[in-house]
Amino acid sequence: MEDLVSTWRGRRVFLTGHTGFKGGWLALWLSALGANVRGYALDPEGSPNLFDTLRLGERIEDIRGDIRNPATLEPALRDFAPEVVFHLAAQPLVRASYADPIGTYETNVLGTARVLDAVRRTPSVRAIVSVTTDKVYENRETLTPYRESDPLGGYDPYSSSKACAEIVTAAYRQSYGVPVVTARAGNVIGGGDWSSDRLLPDLVRGFLSGLPVPIRHPHAIRPWQHVLDPLHGYLLLVEQLLAGEPKSFAYNFGPSETDARPVSWIADHMTASWGAGASWRLDGAPSVHEAGYLKLDASKAHEELNWKPRLGLPTALDWLISWYRAHAAGEEMQAFTLAQIHSYEGLSGLSSRS
Repeated sequence: MEDLVSTWRGRRVFLTGHTGFKGGWLALWLSALGANVRGYALDPEGSPNLFDTLRLGERIEDIRGDIRNPATLEPALRDFAPEVVFHLAAQPLVRASYADPIGTYETNVLGTARVLDAVRRTPSVRAIVSVTTDKVYENRETLTPYRESDPLGGYDPYSSSKACAEIVTAAYRQSYGVPVVTARAGNVIGGGDWSSDRLLPDLVRGFLSGLPVPIRHPHAIRPWQHVLDPLHGYLLLVEQLLAGEPKSFAYNFGPSETDARPVSWIADHMTASWGAGASWRLDGAPSVHEAGYLKLDASKAHEELNWKPRLGLPTALDWLISWYRAHAAGEEMQAFTLAQIHSYEGLSGLSSRS
């Protein structure tokens, strides 16, 4: 059993992207474990948003800034003197990258370089996890899951920007000795994601409004997983870095073989689980290119980190529906989200109690 409290209590953690979806879940989990967290990110997008819903400003130090701006980034990092850095800030959407390719490259490539450059001048940092994506691979639309040794690539600006971020990260590790590992996670789902052009948030918005949800690519297959599964992997990566030399410098975090499902399966399962008022329809409007098939081989994380996904896809979807229903009913969502985190710890055999 992993004792999370002994690892994280009192540890100083600098987290970019804490106002986003994965960053918000990670910030709450770290604060619950007793870590001293400073977040650095742009303002959260839209209302509602996860940062405000979880009242994260009450639990962590909240600094607003752009990772592309060294005048604000470097003092925020240096003055805090963190031991651990999680870099999650990014432009995370494929379709948004078609609309703003330059902004996507500036944030995902130059922004990553800015973070790593600030880290190399901050001697307190002993471990950094830089989060990229399952889409960093040159996708040949084959049935073979991608391994960490497969060629990087990217058809669209988002995917290629994240592949570039991987190359930048490797250069900073090799040239300056920055203690960084990259994490490549599959399609992450969970409560509190209100992003546009993402399947699960689009479904929930449509269900709440009672309108049929347009689906663009019902036959596309993706590696779906609950947000807590890859976040657990990120925590394990830091433990490995703090213990000494990492065994590898890039890790896939993906679901089990059976949880790589078509979009239509997700939409059908969500519709049936939600009940009255839930439906979807095929969107016949022209669409940009998106990969039709994508799966990850996470065997390295299994073997070297003793990590494996704990929430099967049906359970992950049930937790997601419960979260959004609780939010719609006006429940206190910080407590509700912490309860899901503690339930996950129980499933995973983790100890988060002193």
